[in-house]
Amino acid sequence: MLGEYRIEGRGAADISASIERAVGEGALEPGQLLPPMRELAATLGVNPNTVAAAYRTLRERGVIETQGRRGSRIRPKPATTGREKVRVDVPAGVRNLADGNPDPALLPPLAGAFAAAAERGDREPVLYGADPVDPGLARLARAGLDADGVPAGPLTLACGALDAVERVLAAHLKPGDGVAVEDPGWGRTLDLVPALGLRTVPVGVDDEGPRPDDLRAALTAGARAVLVTARAQNPVGASVGAARARALRAVLADHPGTLLMEDDHGHGIVDLPPHPLAGATRHWAFVRSVAKAYGPDLRLAVLTGDDVTVDRVRGRHRLGPGWVSLLTQRAVARLWTDGAVDGTAVAAAYGTRREALIAALAERGVAAQGRSGMNVWIPVPDETGAVSRLLHGGWAVAPGARFRLASPPGIRITISTLRAEETGPLADAVASAVGPSPTRTYV
Repeated sequence: MLGEYRIEGRGAADISASIERAVGEGALEPGQLLPPMRELAATLGVNPNTVAAAYRTLRERGVIETQGRRGSRIRPKPATTGREKVRVDVPAGVRNLADGNPDPALLPPLAGAFAAAAERGDREPVLYGADPVDPGLARLARAGLDADGVPAGPLTLACGALDAVERVLAAHLKPGDGVAVEDPGWGRTLDLVPALGLRTVPVGVDDEGPRPDDLRAALTAGARAVLVTARAQNPVGASVGAARARALRAVLADHPGTLLMEDDHGHGIVDLPPHPLAGATRHWAFVRSVAKAYGPDLRLAVLTGDDVTVDRVRGRHRLGPGWVSLLTQRAVARLWTDGAVDGTAVAAAYGTRREALIAALAERGVAAQGRSGMNVWIPVPDETGAVSRLLHGGWAVAPGARFRLASPPGIRITISTLRAEETGPLADAVASAVGPSPTRTYV
């Protein structure tokens, strides 16, 4: 059955586990059609309702998709395998520009901030029942949000931006609901949405962020939520400007029931001001993480939103981890108070490296995008070939398949640690690897 693999099981849980195990092992491939429910039921000697329950579980877990009379098939990017498998193994001696990490030299030292937080913790140990948000951190976070025009609203915390996205989506949506996502977009988000049993609905992006016409089409087609990156969009570096924000708000005004989620992970590393969409719909959330400016291991993100959304996120968080470490919160508050990161200097450093590479590529006839943040996106006619040729030439870059749904091929280069003397040789290698630029740069 299905080539070399035979689906097994007598109960719904066993059948779904058998299929999911096969997907994880590669025995069932993305896009592969599954047997009709009655056919599989007859083969296994079980009731068709049992198979229907198994398929429903797999659909809710983001492993398969059901297309009416066309049957059920393995998702093109099933949540079981994830986009992290679409990656480049970097051999010794190859320059790694694929990982998406910040420059360690631009991250602040943490020892002093944590020592101060630990000393306070020795005096005032955190026990069960404590306030889950440190008042000092909350005041600083709210002041920053106010300064950037984010509407007033209750505040809570999550263990990073992706944790916040997951909790907000789970607070409002049910399996099968559509979520409008940027394409190209953050690969882990594109994995997370189907893992929650939700449908990804691609929305094209340009340097100014999501395209209004694409967003309108996605919402008209029934998408119940939209995820927007405010600045430093991964992988293309888009930043939502004032005019684009007005256009997107106009689209959202026609769909006030849409759940709006904004991710401002670029806070602290980007010199372009945010233009929040927050408040454009009844239910919204705006999240800022500290990972890019202060270090990925600081698993902390500040989240604000409407009363209902934040209350649901708080309630669900209490049933799981309970709270984000108060020790970490106090350390982050200390880092903010001390001005441990010079955001202007960090943004300038990344901007200089990014713009130098884009200019060098342009001189060689290669178009590239990167308005903000740590990455440069290069459309290519042959993604696999470009990645392989660059790797052979001593440069590791990220394949665009990690970030795409329906958009054309591309490669992502992380410039965070790119040295000035490397820019020319890298541009030469890219020009040699990708050839003339495609006439189109986005979906």
